[in-house]
Amino acid sequence: MDKRILIGGVLLLALAGGGGWYAWRHQAPPPRVAAPAPAEPPAEVPAAPASAAPAVRYPVATLPELPAPDAPAPSDVPAAATDFAGLLRALLGARAAGALLQGEGLIERIVVTVDNLGREHATPRLWPVQPTGGRFSTQREAAGERIAPSNAARYQAFVRLAEGIDTPAAVALYVRFYPQFQQAYAALGYPRVYFNDRLVDVIDLLLATPVPDGPIAVRLPERTPGDQSPPWTRYEFVDPAYQGLAAGQKMLLRMGSDNALRLKAKLAEMRRALVTPATPR
Repeated sequence: MDKRILIGGVLLLALAGGGGWYAWRHQAPPPRVAAPAPAEPPAEVPAAPASAAPAVRYPVATLPELPAPDAPAPSDVPAAATDFAGLLRALLGARAAGALLQGEGLIERIVVTVDNLGREHATPRLWPVQPTGGRFSTQREAAGERIAPSNAARYQAFVRLAEGIDTPAAVALYVRFYPQFQQAYAALGYPRVYFNDRLVDVIDLLLATPVPDGPIAVRLPERTPGDQSPPWTRYEFVDPAYQGLAAGQKMLLRMGSDNALRLKAKLAEMRRALVTPATPR
C-alpha cells in the first residue's frame, strides 16, 4: 500500500490517471414493440459494420499548436535524445529522471498504468516510476488504526516535482509520440478504443476522488496462505466506500489530503491543456 503514486507516470506526460472509464459501453437493447405491418416495405437501411469504432471524443489532432511528428528536438536537447525516453529525461532533468523512471518501454508502461489506475489493481512491476522510499505508516487509536499524518511527508518531494513539470512541454511531448501511445494501447487489447479518450477519463476519475475530513481508518486483513509480503504493504481501508474505489483514487487517499489536492490541481491544469472545447460540426 505504500508504492509511489503512479499518477506521476501520467503527470509526466500531461497524462493522469480518471475516469468514467471509457472502454466499451454495453447498453441494453431497447424493448421490442410490435407494430402494424407497413403498407409498403421500408427502404433498406444498411447496418453499421460490427467492427465500427466508437466516436473519438477527445481527438489529439484538435489540440492547439501541435508539433509535427517529425519536428526537430528543442535546441537545448542533445541531438541523440530524440526518442521518447530521451526527451522525457530532458524534460524532467537527468537527476530527477534517474531517480524516478524505471525500466525499458516507458510508453508501454505508461499506457498500462493509465489503464490500470481506473481498475481495481495497478500492477507495480509495470509502473513507469520507482517505488517511493520509506514505509506506509499508521497510528493506533482506541477505535483502531488510521493513516499517520506523518505518512504524507514521504510524497512531498514527488508532489513538488509534479507541480514543477512544464505542462505545455509535457503535452507537446505526448502529442509528438501519440501514435506510439495509441499503438501500445491497441496491443494491450483495445484496438478500437482511442487512448486519449481513456486518458481524459482517467484524469476525470482522479479529480473525482473524495477528500476525507481527517485521517482515514485502515486495517490489516488476515494473511492468506503463502503470502510473504510485508505487513505495511497489505493495509486496506475500513470504509467500504473507500476500499471500493479505483486503484488510482486509493493512491490519492493514501498520500494525504494536502498532497492529493495539489496533484489534483496539476491534473486539472493538464486536462485543460489536453482538451479543447467542442466545435459545431
